Amino acid sequence: MGSDSLTGSRIRERRLMLALRQADLAREVGISASYLNLIEHNRRRIGGKLLVTLAQALGVEPSVLSEGVEATLVAALREAAADARARNAELDRVDEFAGRFPGWAEVLAETHSRIGALERTVRGLSDRLTHDPHLAASLHEVLSTAAAIRSTSAILAEPGELAAEWRDRFHRNLDQDAQRLADSSRALVRFLDDGDSSADRRGLPQEEVEAFFAARGFHFPELEEGRTTAAELATAAPELEGRAAQKLAASALADYETDARAMPLTVLSEALGRLGVAPGALAREFGVEVHRVLRRLAALPEETLGQASGLVVCDASGSILFRKPVAGFSLPRLGASCPLWPLFTALSQPDVPIRRQVHQQGRAARDSLCFAISWAAEPLTFDSDPVRRAAMLILPGDQPDASPAAGSRPVGASCRICVRRGCAARREPSILRGSEDPGLDRV
Repeated sequence: MGSDSLTGSRIRERRLMLALRQADLAREVGISASYLNLIEHNRRRIGGKLLVTLAQALGVEPSVLSEGVEATLVAALREAAADARARNAELDRVDEFAGRFPGWAEVLAETHSRIGALERTVRGLSDRLTHDPHLAASLHEVLSTAAAIRSTSAILAEPGELAAEWRDRFHRNLDQDAQRLADSSRALVRFLDDGDSSADRRGLPQEEVEAFFAARGFHFPELEEGRTTAAELATAAPELEGRAAQKLAASALADYETDARAMPLTVLSEALGRLGVAPGALAREFGVEVHRVLRRLAALPEETLGQASGLVVCDASGSILFRKPVAGFSLPRLGASCPLWPLFTALSQPDVPIRRQVHQQGRAARDSLCFAISWAAEPLTFDSDPVRRAAMLILPGDQPDASPAAGSRPVGASCRICVRRGCAARREPSILRGSEDPGLDRV
């Protein structure tokens, strides 16, 4: 049912919200109660002067009655149905539901959004508990100190008299260990509080760099226009507190600066209009390497590229060096990523561009188009081994889908939080189900 055919339903909902009787509203606008009843049940279309009069009587703009809820609310309801994989959801009546019950529609959309945020938090915390070296060290300190206190207390509690010298020594040890436990516990609490208070925890230099890029939307007009340099921008950034973070950011910004000079924003926008998001064609157009095109496209504002994008850069060991998250493709902050990503396939095929449609498993599964390539980060010589990097541009689909499209390859985020069964590449059981995954028999 189209939104324009729900004007009557919106009039009725607004009237009930204002506790107006149907007869009173009809008398105020100069029509009969029976005619208003037909309008409210969508049996008579209205417009023009009568619509304006009704809107004035109900204290709303005419567009609220004629156009109804925003398209974003309807889209949120469709996404909620897709994520829930509800086969019996009446998607053809979602406009009618949102029009007749806008309050409940907003509740449902907000609940779906909150559930998604909580699930992302759980995945992040699980990833952090499993792989975060700082958290592991802090917990080890607390547990080892508690064990020392217990051992000392057990000795003091044994029957029999201890020599005064040994008793005093044990008491001093007990006091020192208790102070150590208090200090390490407070440090652990501060560490966890800092991590929970912001999505951009900055315990490591790389995390400071990620927070810095995220705060700027991964786009730097001052570098585009040549008003500053990468080194100056990194040094002056308040988000970069440590020298290590500043050096990492300066290196990433230097790549950004080089890419922006080779592919100016205005010229690249025009080329995108002609060629579309085609990294190979754009590389030939500007005479640059493909990996630079992938970085440049990921740095473009969404309105310029025409869609959201993500980026992952790794070294030859598979360690993530840079990440630009994007909705629809989960990128673990810590720990090993899914080995089936095209990013890692590119490492095994040096300098070969890879275009792959993938389907990341999970509750909000969806297809994504990925472009990946690996390259030599340093000039090749006879006296040294090649230093390789790989980059992957991620262009997620518009809507979550429960099943992959034809030709789309299944991938995960990280084995620890992956729901895929029977995966030959699985390294460890998933915490999201039992460890009886037959894929582990192949490890």
